[in-house]
Amino acid sequence: MAIGIILGIVLIACYAAVMAITRNRFKNGQKSAGTLGVAAAVVLLFALILVPFSFHTVDTGEVAVVKHLGEAKEVRTAGTHFDLWVTNVYQTYDAKVQNVDIATAAYSSDAQTMDIQMTLQYQIMSDKVIDIARQYGSLELLQNRIESISIEKTKAVLSAHKAMDIIADRAAMSPAVETAIKNAIGDEYFVNVTTVVLTNIDFSDAFESAVEEKMIAEQKQLKAEYENQTKIAQAEADAKAKVVAAEAEAKANELLEKSLTDKILREKYIEKWDGVLPSTVAGESAAVMIPAAGGGSEE
Repeated sequence: MAIGIILGIVLIACYAAVMAITRNRFKNGQKSAGTLGVAAAVVLLFALILVPFSFHTVDTGEVAVVKHLGEAKEVRTAGTHFDLWVTNVYQTYDAKVQNVDIATAAYSSDAQTMDIQMTLQYQIMSDKVIDIARQYGSLELLQNRIESISIEKTKAVLSAHKAMDIIADRAAMSPAVETAIKNAIGDEYFVNVTTVVLTNIDFSDAFESAVEEKMIAEQKQLKAEYENQTKIAQAEADAKAKVVAAEAEAKANELLEKSLTDKILREKYIEKWDGVLPSTVAGESAAVMIPAAGGGSEE
């Protein structure tokens, strides 16, 4: 465009100069020279009309379809090109990644309504831009078609799942939707779908309240079951501890009983005896009995 402006200024200056020279020559009676000046001025006028507007600039990240008398003929990439504007029209397409935000309503398999928000990114195939121009006419119409297919496939994927399953496994929904959309938007749409993300799945307030109440009830039930299991486990632990203690005590008594020989009993008797004989002994043959070391007794 800058080149066209500069050439336009130059042609205007040349036209003005030629017209001034032509007028002077007519005034001086130089008719032949004046006629040549008029012819030159006409040529410059046509050049001024045609040339400056025939320079077309295609920016980086864009491709342009050249329509000759309405028919898509050629593709122009980034740069400045010369095509007569009278017969050729440039239709520019954005070849960068396009970001499309889509909102729609959908139903789960158990007839729960949800509002869906999703983001889709795609990029046109630059080498197929003539086909896009011929079949769709513009990128806007192509994008509308892509949005329609995306909504249709998203509804199909979500309608195969129950609402609770969608809530429980939201992370798996985006990949499933992305796969369905990519499979549906094939080469016939001349684009590459790069990313599909479900940014929000919003169920009705009534359903979300019901889900919240159910989750609270389940949490309370789990807490009660945990506390009950804890009590049972504690009771079992206490019972086992008592059994172990009783078994240990019985074993200790058994060992003690086996260890109490006559010698040990005599020694314990002597240890506890203070050496004082009873002051009263019943019967004439009464005697103080002390266990003997050999298992008998001494008087």
